[in-house]
Amino acid sequence: MLSMKAKYALKALIHMAQSTSPTLPSKQIAEAEDIPQKFLDNILQELRQNGIIDSKRGIFGGYFLARPATDIYLGDVIRVIDGPLAPIRCASLTAYQKCDDCRDETTCHLRRLMRDVRDAMSAILDGRCLQDLVTAPSLIETRSA
Repeated sequence: MLSMKAKYALKALIHMAQSTSPTLPSKQIAEAEDIPQKFLDNILQELRQNGIIDSKRGIFGGYFLARPATDIYLGDVIRVIDGPLAPIRCASLTAYQKCDDCRDETTCHLRRLMRDVRDAMSAILDGRCLQDLVTAPSLIETRSA
């Protein structure tokens, strides 16, 4: 499940990608996206430390995308904030850990299922960039009731 922290990170990044200003103060992003200021500051710091955004000090300072929105993939953002996409550790490519209660992971049905889940999530999130959310805000097809 996507954490609130990751959701706020994505909302802040979308706001930054849509902005015509070269830099945005965190207070402005927080107010526009209804994100608690202190929480957002921590999120922005984490995104900056991982090269997704950058910052500039001074009177005209603030945060800005470190690279074009077409080069910021949603899977990368979520991994920075929430960690691996895999629902369980034994299905993770980056944070693999054997389950204590598993007798034989090569025949484990649950692990195979969770690897399929991981692969499906990765295919979607690693195939969509920040610009996709900006240009097509409704990526989910709506079904008529």
